[in-house]
Amino acid sequence: MVFCSCHLAFALDPKEILVVANLNAAKSKGLALYYMEKRQIPQKNLVLLFMTDKETCSRDEYTKKAVPPIRRFIDANSQIRAIVTVFGVPLRISSPGKTLAEKTKLHGFEMEKKTLEDQLNEGKIIDLKLQQEKQNKLSALKKTISNYLIKIDKVAAFDSELSLIKKGNYDINMWLPNPYYLGFRNQKTKIKKSEVLMTSRLDGSNETIVKRIIDDSIEAERTGLKGRAYFDARWKDPGDAKVSGYTFYDKSIHRAAQKLLKEKRIKVILNDDTTLFQANESPDAALYCGWYSLAKYIDAFTWTKGSVGFHIASSECTTLKGKTSQVWCKRMLDKGIAATIGPVGEPYVQSFPIPEIFFDFLTEGYLTLAESYIISLPYLSWKMVLVGDPLYRVNLKK
Repeated sequence: MVFCSCHLAFALDPKEILVVANLNAAKSKGLALYYMEKRQIPQKNLVLLFMTDKETCSRDEYTKKAVPPIRRFIDANSQIRAIVTVFGVPLRISSPGKTLAEKTKLHGFEMEKKTLEDQLNEGKIIDLKLQQEKQNKLSALKKTISNYLIKIDKVAAFDSELSLIKKGNYDINMWLPNPYYLGFRNQKTKIKKSEVLMTSRLDGSNETIVKRIIDDSIEAERTGLKGRAYFDARWKDPGDAKVSGYTFYDKSIHRAAQKLLKEKRIKVILNDDTTLFQANESPDAALYCGWYSLAKYIDAFTWTKGSVGFHIASSECTTLKGKTSQVWCKRMLDKGIAATIGPVGEPYVQSFPIPEIFFDFLTEGYLTLAESYIISLPYLSWKMVLVGDPLYRVNLKK
């Protein structure tokens, strides 16, 4: 029933795609037109920005140079349900800094912390019970400061902010729950579904990679996605035990693998020990999900045309252009994957797409890449990025 409701609600069409390119970036407009021709997206569905061609833009530049032309187009074209950003459009929006109220509150915490530290370091507290109470209070305060800094984190993925461009004003501190996420379907969220747009980007180290993403996705749809599915858990399946955090995602990797194994539509290889797939161990990779090798891609895979996968770690989409970077998104795209997902900064594990939801709906072949992503993604206005053709529908080759 959940599947049927999603299918009826989405059914993304080329006419519903807005393509966004950057006139200040060489190749951006040309790649946008190449994609639009290949997918038969109407020529009018193109917005050209003029802003920095760097991977990071300021919040002010995003607000003044990206939002107005995109919003004007959205307001005049109500059929748009997805935005594709193209090579040359910034990847990340930097923080505008702390507000006066935030600075004042943080200063208060820091002063209290310093007072406690001075009292403990002076060694004048002889009473051991009082000394322990002060130490416990200091530990709790440090945790409070850490949690507050997380709460006022304003760095975001460019595309994740674009997903709420119809919303207007909203709190840019940390994340906002995604009303399309299946895990929130029985909960009330601050954002309405009508205020959310799907987003994806066609990006990579160079023009050749972007064209390959487009061409491989279309060819894989036509001929079928061939290869194997690799799932790299770290621990054995916990079974019916109640889990959270890292264990929740590890179990979800198990469940994604188990679903595909049961359906017998693709060969599945599950690694469930603490080691990761190593160099050259994973040929003909069509699907992948695993963790945890932070910003250090392991060259275990040969990617087939139309392959899709992501690595659960904190830095894997901090750059798509850095020449020496070993982050997973960049390196997987360099090596031949067609679609991947990753964060532009520390996202915290609970903000990653849920593997079992993403791969289940993606491999059914009814929902597109962008649709499978939006229903498996817990939070918006945050760090996560989808790289790939949003219209790509996986057709598993039996």
